[in-house]
Parts: sequence; structure tokens; C-alpha cells
Amino acid sequence: MNIVLGDTLATNRRNRHRGVVDEVERAKNRTKSKVRARVEHAIGIIKQVFGFAKVRYRGLNKNLHRLLVTCALANLFMARRHLLRCQPA
Repeated sequence: MNIVLGDTLATNRRNRHRGVVDEVERAKNRTKSKVRARVEHAIGIIKQVFGFAKVRYRGLNKNLHRLLVTCALANLFMARRHLLRCQPA
């Protein structure tokens, strides 16, 4: 999967010189992987927990509102441990 950000292609690169990845490329790859892991985790929750794997055609506004509510619920679902820990006794 290739994601275009500005003029650069945002995929992990394998720039090898004699079998070694350059430290600059390794740092770039690590940054991209961190972002990708967070985004894919949220998408997995939206699909598995809230059943947003398939969308029926209901109209663009209905689909948009359902997606926005599902994203908000996914954020609460991911932060549930932190939110429960911060409750006053």
C-alpha cells in the first residue's frame, strides 16, 4: 500500500548498501511504521468491534454520520482503561 504525502511516497524503503540499511532511512521507516500501527489499530477496532466492515448504500450523509460516530466510539473504546482509571472514587 502506497500513501502519497505531498511530493513523497510514504512507504517503508529498503535502501541497502552491502546489506545494511542506512540509519537515516531506518529512522524514517520507524516513524512511518509508528503512524501506520496506530492508524491500523483504530481501523481494526472500527471493523471488528463496531461492525463497519461493509457499508450499505444509504446515502452519503447517513454513511458519513455513521462513520463519524463510529470513529468517536472507537476513540472512547481505545481510551477506556485510561478513562476508568481517572474516575474519582
